[in-house]
Order: sequence, then C-alpha cells, then structure tokens
Amino acid sequence: MKIALAGGGAFGEKHLDGLKKIDGAEVVSLIGRRLEPTQALADKYGVGHVTTNLADALAMDAVDAVILCTPTQMHASQALQCLEAGKHVEVEIPLADSLADAQAVVKKAEETGLVAMCGHTRRFNPSHQYVHNKIKAGELNVQQMDVQTYFFRRSNMNAKGEPRSWTDHLLWHHAAHTVDLFQYQTGERVVACNAVEGPHHPELGIAMDMSIQLKTEGGKLCTLSLSFNNDGPLGTFFRYICDNGTYIARYDDLVTGREKPVDVSKVDVSMNGIELQDREFIAAIREGRQPNSSVADVLPCYEVLHALDEKLAAQR
Repeated sequence: MKIALAGGGAFGEKHLDGLKKIDGAEVVSLIGRRLEPTQALADKYGVGHVTTNLADALAMDAVDAVILCTPTQMHASQALQCLEAGKHVEVEIPLADSLADAQAVVKKAEETGLVAMCGHTRRFNPSHQYVHNKIKAGELNVQQMDVQTYFFRRSNMNAKGEPRSWTDHLLWHHAAHTVDLFQYQTGERVVACNAVEGPHHPELGIAMDMSIQLKTEGGKLCTLSLSFNNDGPLGTFFRYICDNGTYIARYDDLVTGREKPVDVSKVDVSMNGIELQDREFIAAIREGRQPNSSVADVLPCYEVLHALDEKLAAQR
C-alpha cells in the first residue's frame, strides 16, 4: 500500500510514526507547505519523493492512497481533489468546516466508490473501544457524557508548540470529536443541541471558550466544555456516566469513576489511536469495504455542528 502524506506538522508526524508499524504500508511521497522542513522530515522517515504541490503526488501512478494532515480549511477541497484523481483518501478531523463541503465529499466518495475516511480518532482509542465493546455486548448503556476539551493556545501554535499558518477552531475541529463519539457510543442521533461562546480573540477571530449541550432521541445527554484559555491539564477528558458504572477516558487510557485503572491493552493490536485509525484505512482498501468512520458514517456529526454554528451565529 503506497501512500502519499500531505502535511508535515505535529499530526503528520504522528501518522508517519503509526504507518511505520503497519506491514506493507509505505509512504512514497510527502507534501508540505515549505520545501526545506518537508525535505528534512522526509529524510528522517526515508520518504523518497517530496513536493509542495499535492497534484504532483496525485499524478504518481505508484500512489494508492492519500492521508491529509493539512489545515482544516483545505480538507474538503483536497479530499475532492484526491477522489477525482482516483486515490483513496483519509482526511484528518475535521472533514470540513461547513456542512455543504462535508456533503460534497460524501457525494464524491459515493460516485467514485473509493475509500474515503475521516480521522475521528476517538472511535479507535482503546479506551473508547473498551466502552463501545461493552455497549455492543449489552453490558452498558450511556446515560450522560461529560467532556472537557482544554488547551492553552492564545496564539497560533500546533500540538508540538510550533507556529502554524492557520487558525484552529473549537467548534469545527475539537467539538467534532465529541459530537461524533457521543452519537457513535449511544447509537442514537442528536435531536436537540445548544451552544454558547465567550468573546472572540481580537487577532485570531475565534471564540476562545465554548459550552455545548446535546440530547439524543433516546434522552441521553452530553455536556461539552471547550477552552483555549485553560492553563492546566491539557487535552480532552471524557466521563461516561452509565447504567452500570462510570468510566473516565483520557486518550488511550481508561479509569473507573473512582480512578481505578482499567486494562485496555488487549482491546486492539496497539495502544496508539492514530496507528489504529490508519490500520483501519488500509484494511478497508485491501478488503474492498467501507471503513469505520467513513465520510458517510461521520456526516451526522457535521449536521449537528452546522446546527450549533447557526445557533451561535444568531447570538452574535
């Protein structure tokens, strides 16, 4: 499986690390905004082809699939570009920053029959898989999810603390993880949603704090708090309040509501959510099937984000 990877930032490197562990997967082209750092990253990982133009990689007959780790604002247009070139595509979360763009990618994927997947990594983290497996086995039902997504980012920095050229977004990126996971874990669609946001940053032009409420058709609730102003433990913390226990997930780690560690090491072949996500992408291509978190699977998430965005716009 020969792969082109676009975007050499913090998450691009996470994918490169994960792909190294997958038998038969080979990154044959690396695409970046600036040639010099992209070449340096390619040298580090032994990638032979480097370019600043995605079209150059798409023109390579050897490329079977593309993984997009580029700025959010480019995701939908580049996904369409890949599908139109006949390449399978995995887009890092979010699929798009508008519902219309997300729908366009889903439509193109259906037309081409290619594998098109979005990196909703929480579906693949062993911690969340453990909870999901219990739900599927009938041992657990979610009653409420309480989620905190906290960062300290008052300037344009990536996950490695390096400057970047684009602006992140609490709703269209970070809330997407929770909105999708809530519907995935409950097996129900969100039918009611509310959101409020704090002041917009004078330079970045985005809300730095946000609060979201969700309710499914079966009455399950989710409360999500997001902030770029939090100077404390960073990341996203998920509390599952269930009919048969409480669990707290911190990325790939899981504890009970009383902080007792839960062993999730046997849930999947790896403890790395990004690697497991890439394994699913490659397996779906090889097996000629649709992957977990295909663009069609995650579209309901973007329908909810669109509804929340409209509510926020009406408040401004």
